[in-house]
Amino acid sequence: MSKTTKRKHVMKEILWDDFELPKENQSVVKVVSSKGNNLHEVESHTGEIYLASMPTKFRKNIWVKRGDYILVEPILEGDKVKAEIVRIMNKDSIKFFKENNVWPQEFEDKKVESVCDKNSDDSNSDDDLFVNTNRVNVNNYSSSDTESSSDDNT
Repeated sequence: MSKTTKRKHVMKEILWDDFELPKENQSVVKVVSSKGNNLHEVESHTGEIYLASMPTKFRKNIWVKRGDYILVEPILEGDKVKAEIVRIMNKDSIKFFKENNVWPQEFEDKKVESVCDKNSDDSNSDDDLFVNTNRVNVNNYSSSDTESSSDDNT
């Protein structure tokens, strides 16, 4: 299978809208940090922090970042690496899990709720846009602008 064909199939699997509920041994975890070498430090809903490995089919095709939610399956023989990533959760799959009461209550936060509970009719909303957290948010207006305009009138 060529590289492009493999990437196409992996992306189709990730973006597929036919969601499945997690099996008994699978759990939803939150990515805490990336440790390199396709290992990610994750936090379970109980607060336990451990390493999860990314399977070969996702490597160089799918990226996860700090704060993302993923579905993992435990590795029984693992000492340090205790789980393997099964699925990367997107906002639609999170919404599906919440509707079926499978989403852990410990992961309830305003950011996930606001993304999932938004109306799909409001396509012009700026809430879906990527916000760069590495830059300072600067407003185009300030109180000094209004003061200077009132000083000019007197």
